Amino acid sequence: MRKIIPFALSIFLFVSCSNSTEKATETQQTDHERVTSMQMQTDPSSQQVALGDIVPNELVCMVNNDYMGREQLEVKVNGKIYYGCCDMCQDRLPVDESVRVAIDPISQKQVDKADAVIAVTGERGEVSYFENKENHQKYTETVLN
Repeated sequence: MRKIIPFALSIFLFVSCSNSTEKATETQQTDHERVTSMQMQTDPSSQQVALGDIVPNELVCMVNNDYMGREQLEVKVNGKIYYGCCDMCQDRLPVDESVRVAIDPISQKQVDKADAVIAVTGERGEVSYFENKENHQKYTETVLN
């Protein structure tokens, strides 16, 4: 009996540590989703949006390409205004041109995010950038319907 108790205890500790590690990994992977969700739910200025809705540029993190539901940090680059959700985004926008441009899903042309029509196109608040309202309309008619 005395040999069984230490063995059982070691199995219990192993399982407990394994579960803690898995939970920590899950927490790290979903932190951004949780923050986005919390911001959208707790910020009184956030508005409910549906797939296809055009959203104001200042409510979008242009680095993560997510509708955040609240005003983002403003970053001026070459006379244009971009938005990011945190200090990392604010630091990256001026130095990384790739985060300031996107491909219009209809025309397949590169568009500057500061000048784009931005719409929610993903279930978790992901956005797409369009070169004009006509392309956005085509997208909602063909892809979302």
